[in-house]
Amino acid sequence: MMETIFALSSGSAPAGIAVIRISGPRAAAALENLAGKLPPPRRAVARYLKDSGGGILDHAMVLFLPGPNNATGEDTAELHLHGGRAVIAAVESALAAMDGLRHAEPGEFTRRAFVNGRLDLAESEGLADLLEAETELQRRSAIAMLGGGLSRVVEGWRSEVLILSAQVEAVLDFSDEEDAADLPSSFAEGLGALRAGIGDWLARPRARALKEGFRVVLAGPPNSGKSTLFNALVEDEAAITAPTAGTTRDILQRSCAIAGIPFTFIDTAGLHESSVDPIEIIGIERAHSALNQADLVLWLGNEGEGPPGAWEIESKIDCSASGGKSSPLLRISAVTGEGVDELRHRLTAHAAIALPKTGQVALSDRQHNLLTEALNNLNEICPSGDLLLTGENLRSARAAFDRLIGRSATEDLLDTLFGRFCIGK
Repeated sequence: MMETIFALSSGSAPAGIAVIRISGPRAAAALENLAGKLPPPRRAVARYLKDSGGGILDHAMVLFLPGPNNATGEDTAELHLHGGRAVIAAVESALAAMDGLRHAEPGEFTRRAFVNGRLDLAESEGLADLLEAETELQRRSAIAMLGGGLSRVVEGWRSEVLILSAQVEAVLDFSDEEDAADLPSSFAEGLGALRAGIGDWLARPRARALKEGFRVVLAGPPNSGKSTLFNALVEDEAAITAPTAGTTRDILQRSCAIAGIPFTFIDTAGLHESSVDPIEIIGIERAHSALNQADLVLWLGNEGEGPPGAWEIESKIDCSASGGKSSPLLRISAVTGEGVDELRHRLTAHAAIALPKTGQVALSDRQHNLLTEALNNLNEICPSGDLLLTGENLRSARAAFDRLIGRSATEDLLDTLFGRFCIGK
């Protein structure tokens, strides 16, 4: 029999209310031991909670949520306590003293929901993303994943693959008879539509950019105003600034949200080829590496010397010594603030195109790799080719779909995913 688990599911104490969840076959008995008798299902009831010796632990709201139609798919109880540390500790001690109960491990409630068919693997990933969401764009994408947006599409593709496999099997069944049939014309049509649908999803912006933020690298020679502009964009004195050239010796990274869109801004060491300082040389090498990983480069150096696709920015326009550019995208003074708001506006508009649309499901690297595997198998199929190979490629595509939504998953994969959750989830 599966063990009964419990954990604090609300935030850290002290708080106005603390919620302890209990899930498993002894959830009802545990609630009866604490509250005296079981409340009506799915109805919040005020009860005194008492320990095994009859001492009052707290006056709380309690709920009993019988399985399987609840979050974990098994009997669950919730204790809504006063949120002091001593209250929580006393109730947890009383639960730990009961036979068959133990503290939950990280992500164990959600893992049980997956095992009991309440969530599939893609939906579980959406829940993990929702708990980690820091911007509105991340929240809406996670809600779409948690709501089964990807799962429904993949189930549809899986059904289409089963139909194509049935057509192949039907032809193979008659292959040694005189009236052996060819694959129907609908096979090629269905295969083409399936390939196109998967290709459209693979062409979408990825979840990695949504999680890590749109990467904007500030680059240019020493003393070109990179660090001052970096501070202005992140609205913090994160980078040390000074009139002396070469103040920044390493990359500095800071994440923030602008208009609900996640960004990661990277300040870099000044780029030049005359340095003999080994530490500065390392900083320059790291700056070049950051340029290669950037979604966008703001180039503050001489016009035309930045990497392809970089935005030409004329900085330090408040300084009379500013060299000037003939046709920069923007002229900016990070000191006075002139042009900085316009830069933020242009950055959010540009990033909005590169990032997933609001409320759109974005694929994780794992999901993207599995869909790519499925599409590669489908692309190997030629309707007039060997039917046994065709059937095997269809089976492999279906297996990739199964791994994506969790019909088949390894323990290592499950441990990695559910380890992202806090103990109470």
